[in-house]
Amino acid sequence: MSDEQSGEHRSWLERLSHFLSGEPEDREDLLELLRAAQKRNLLDPEALGMIEGVMQVSEQRVRDIMIPRSQMIVVSQDAPLEDVFPLVAESAHSRYPVIGEDRTEVVGVLLVKDLLIHSLKDRSRKVMEIMRQALFVPESKRLNVLLREFRSSRSHMAIVVDEYGAAAGLVTIEDVLEQIVGEIEDEHDFGEEEYIFRKNDREFTLKALAPIDEFNRYFGADLNDDQFDTVGGLIVHHIGHVPKRGEKVEIGPFRFIVLRSDNRRVHMLKLVLLPLPESRPEPFQPHH
Repeated sequence: MSDEQSGEHRSWLERLSHFLSGEPEDREDLLELLRAAQKRNLLDPEALGMIEGVMQVSEQRVRDIMIPRSQMIVVSQDAPLEDVFPLVAESAHSRYPVIGEDRTEVVGVLLVKDLLIHSLKDRSRKVMEIMRQALFVPESKRLNVLLREFRSSRSHMAIVVDEYGAAAGLVTIEDVLEQIVGEIEDEHDFGEEEYIFRKNDREFTLKALAPIDEFNRYFGADLNDDQFDTVGGLIVHHIGHVPKRGEKVEIGPFRFIVLRSDNRRVHMLKLVLLPLPESRPEPFQPHH
């Protein structure tokens, strides 16, 4: 290590020691030091990301990351078990909110493992007979508190309610953990260096960090990359702010729907190809 590098190393350690010797002034001061440490290779980038995520979770509230009521995939309490299988096959979730009269009235949670066990005995039984009690949380609950509640209750999903007690959305333990460790992707969805996962001829899952030029090559598109390098940056520009989950925007023949985001940036998008019968009569074939 050179004298200059050694001096920088001591300087950073002195700053950190000085910072930790007293009461921290604010979180930004601490983050500034940690980011400086990362730039000097004293802290792993992934470790820095997790520290930032932990600090962010203590500030965020459930409303910031919840899946809105309109986006929930639900089952009716009166539905026979046999009628639920097509929904499960299509959506591939492990648990579903069970509703009464409408989406504002969530009465329980259906676990797919319970569905499979009980359907072997009697597929004509109603969902209400096998559903489990739901965990309800207010929109204002902080995520770090919710995470502790998930652990203590051994629940993986909570129904978010508004001030009137009506269901406003849902949140899962995975949603909270993703704020700390980043996007939790299905290992079959993306390769290590891939940005786009094709679900069918019209729907795709897209990492917001996908370079615009790579997006254009894949879809034979011409999105403007003069001002922005990534699709996520372009989406934020078009919407006018960092969007929350469920917000959408249409750019040319593409509809982008935000799947994951935090208060700093977009993480994951759903892409839907809009119907253009004259110019795209055949199912889409990606360019390689």
